[in-house]
Amino acid sequence: MQTQIDDGKLKELLKEAVMEALEEKRAIFHDMIVEALEDIGLARAIQEGELTETVNKQEVFDILEGRA
Repeated sequence: MQTQIDDGKLKELLKEAVMEALEEKRAIFHDMIVEALEDIGLARAIQEGELTETVNKQEVFDILEGRA
Protein backbone atom coordinates (compact mmCIF):
# COMPACT_ATOMS: atom_id res chain seq x y z
CA MET A 1 0.00 0.00 0.00
CA GLN A 2 1.40 3.38 -1.03
CA THR A 3 0.67 6.61 0.86
CA GLN A 4 0.56 9.89 -1.01
CA ILE A 5 1.13 13.28 0.55
CA ASP A 6 0.67 16.62 -1.14
CA ASP A 7 3.49 19.14 -1.46
CA GLY A 8 1.90 21.59 0.98
CA LYS A 9 1.60 18.98 3.73
CA LEU A 10 5.15 17.76 3.10
CA LYS A 11 6.47 21.31 3.31
CA GLU A 12 4.62 21.89 6.58
CA LEU A 13 5.93 18.65 8.09
CA LEU A 14 9.48 19.50 7.06
CA LYS A 15 9.16 22.99 8.50
CA GLU A 16 7.91 21.57 11.82
CA ALA A 17 10.77 19.04 11.93
CA VAL A 18 13.39 21.72 11.32
CA MET A 19 11.88 24.01 13.95
CA GLU A 20 11.77 21.17 16.47
CA ALA A 21 15.41 20.29 15.75
CA LEU A 22 16.43 23.94 16.17
CA GLU A 23 14.65 24.17 19.50
CA GLU A 24 16.04 20.89 20.83
CA LYS A 25 19.59 21.35 19.57
CA ARG A 26 19.92 25.11 19.95
CA ALA A 27 23.47 24.94 21.34
CA ILE A 28 24.72 22.89 18.39
CA PHE A 29 23.22 25.30 15.87
CA HIS A 30 24.56 28.26 17.84
CA ASP A 31 28.08 26.81 17.77
CA MET A 32 27.82 26.12 14.03
CA ILE A 33 26.73 29.69 13.31
CA VAL A 34 29.45 31.18 15.53
CA GLU A 35 32.10 29.05 13.83
CA ALA A 36 30.85 30.07 10.39
CA LEU A 37 30.98 33.76 11.35
CA GLU A 38 34.51 33.32 12.71
CA ASP A 39 35.55 31.66 9.46
CA ILE A 40 34.09 34.56 7.47
CA GLY A 41 35.91 37.07 9.68
CA LEU A 42 39.20 35.21 9.30
CA ALA A 43 38.80 35.03 5.53
CA ARG A 44 38.15 38.78 5.37
CA ALA A 45 41.17 39.49 7.58
CA ILE A 46 43.36 37.38 5.33
CA GLN A 47 42.07 39.17 2.23
CA GLU A 48 42.70 42.55 3.85
CA GLY A 49 46.16 41.46 4.95
CA GLU A 50 47.07 40.50 1.41
CA LEU A 51 46.56 44.13 0.38
CA THR A 52 48.76 45.67 3.08
CA GLU A 53 52.48 46.29 3.25
CA THR A 54 54.67 43.39 4.33
CA VAL A 55 56.79 43.72 7.49
CA ASN A 56 59.40 41.40 8.90
CA LYS A 57 58.89 39.14 11.87
CA GLN A 58 61.17 41.13 14.18
CA GLU A 59 59.16 44.33 13.64
CA VAL A 60 56.01 42.52 14.75
CA PHE A 61 57.68 41.15 17.88
CA ASP A 62 59.13 44.56 18.71
CA ILE A 63 55.66 46.09 18.58
CA LEU A 64 54.15 43.28 20.66
CA GLU A 65 56.89 43.60 23.27
CA GLY A 66 56.60 47.40 23.40
CA ARG A 67 59.99 48.12 21.86
CA ALA A 68 58.70 50.07 18.88
